[in-house]
Amino acid sequence: MEKIQYDYPATRSVAQRVHVGVVGSGDLEVLLEPSADARTHVVVNTSVDGFEATWKNVLDRFFARFDGAVSIEINDFGATPGTVMLRLAQAAEGLRA
Repeated sequence: MEKIQYDYPATRSVAQRVHVGVVGSGDLEVLLEPSADARTHVVVNTSVDGFEATWKNVLDRFFARFDGAVSIEINDFGATPGTVMLRLAQAAEGLRA
């Protein structure tokens, strides 16, 4: 089990919480809530060790487009980078609902 943490700049506040996905074989869940400051904080809890560079690349790509000040917890059970991007996009979409 590995725990990875990242911070990103943010320019807009977020007022609600979002939960997407489930922790299960080959999947992950994203828990998103408003950040206490003007930054985005990400914690990745993953069952697969040694993929920190892959996580950083996927998250850097997502946060180049998403600017909300949120705290995100990602609980991963072996999801692919495509699934990670899908769940993050679903969480961002949930903020607009």
